[in-house]
Amino acid sequence: MKNLILIIICFCFLAPTYAADQVKLLSAPVDLNDKSSLQRGARNFINYCLNCHSASYMRYNQLKLIGLSEETIKKDLLFTADKIGDPMDIAMQNENAKVWFGAAPPNLSVTARSRGADWIYSYLRGFYRDSSREMGWNNTVYQNSAMPHILWELQGEQFYDKTSNSLILQKKGLLNPEQYDQFIGDITNFMVFVSEPNQQKRKQIGYYVLAFLLLLLVLVINLKKEYWKNIK
Repeated sequence: MKNLILIIICFCFLAPTYAADQVKLLSAPVDLNDKSSLQRGARNFINYCLNCHSASYMRYNQLKLIGLSEETIKKDLLFTADKIGDPMDIAMQNENAKVWFGAAPPNLSVTARSRGADWIYSYLRGFYRDSSREMGWNNTVYQNSAMPHILWELQGEQFYDKTSNSLILQKKGLLNPEQYDQFIGDITNFMVFVSEPNQQKRKQIGYYVLAFLLLLLVLVINLKKEYWKNIK
């Protein structure tokens, strides 16, 4: 018991220190009911992310859930597969990726569930120039990440100001800051969808289940009253 109390006391003292070292994440604009955002996110993800990262738990035909037709998927988005029922996989082998990048790019199928939408959104906004890194980039959210900033032409080049502990845009990109934030916001929104494509349907079914349980509760209460009314 004394050891347990000691552990709790130590945790209380260490927890604030640990929390202070964590990066403050930005709030991601996630709205799974916004199909326009999800469709833009699918386009952005497939064109920029799917070159190195796979999302093999997701199949192309599930894009119909966000309002895309089979013809549109085949014509505009089916770049890494032959059939619409194929998973979102890539041709690059992990062995080659380790040689080129130092580590194999992770599968992004459930990253939104493991990392969280705010982490993804903040990470994609957190790249800055760092000449000490092999790729020339670093990240405020994930220090010394092996991933290069593939969106730098869109965002521009940022540098990290240690004095103010903030990122400053040094060289403008093709998109202004508001447009870039929407661009990665759409990607983040789509990655949340990818992590559980039937999330909205699951929630709708949940409401029906709760309604059924409430109705069953009323029936059970009345049955109990009817059974016990003549028993003293």
